[in-house]
Amino acid sequence: MVTNIKKILVANRGEIALRVIRTAQEMGIQTVAIYAASDRQAQYVEMADEAYALSGDTYRDTYLNEDAIIDILHKSGADAVHPGYGFLSEVASFAQKVIDAGAVWIGPKPEALIDLGDKITARRVATRAKVPPVPGISEPVKDIRELLTFAQTHGYPVMIDRKSTRL
Repeated sequence: MVTNIKKILVANRGEIALRVIRTAQEMGIQTVAIYAASDRQAQYVEMADEAYALSGDTYRDTYLNEDAIIDILHKSGADAVHPGYGFLSEVASFAQKVIDAGAVWIGPKPEALIDLGDKITARRVATRAKVPPVPGISEPVKDIRELLTFAQTHGYPVMIDRKSTRL
């Protein structure tokens, strides 16, 4: 399905928001930025066609606040949301809220985010599809010794996903 997007809300900050805004504007698409007080004078905020302040002092209160961002989606009249990376880009509930609000989610389907957002589940999906995953641990790490043993066996660097550990 091809959709004629006229205005994108960029649900991110900094360099990634700047890239999305530049690209959208080159395509003739209006842009909406969101920002925390500390980002008020950031280049991406200045470059966007519209900008809306987020209330709060923490990422949880601002860039991770799904409901506040959906409210801005409605206020701005944007018809699409680009999550960038990090923050809400891998959160299935946010993707679904965007879709339920009648906007286009520029990212993986919520179902894919559920399957692949958690690294352990993603490894299982890849293995079932006969795609060999990189070396990793297929269950949550129980203690630091287990992690150190893995690192000594397979080498560094090691990526640790906070959702995949009980440390």
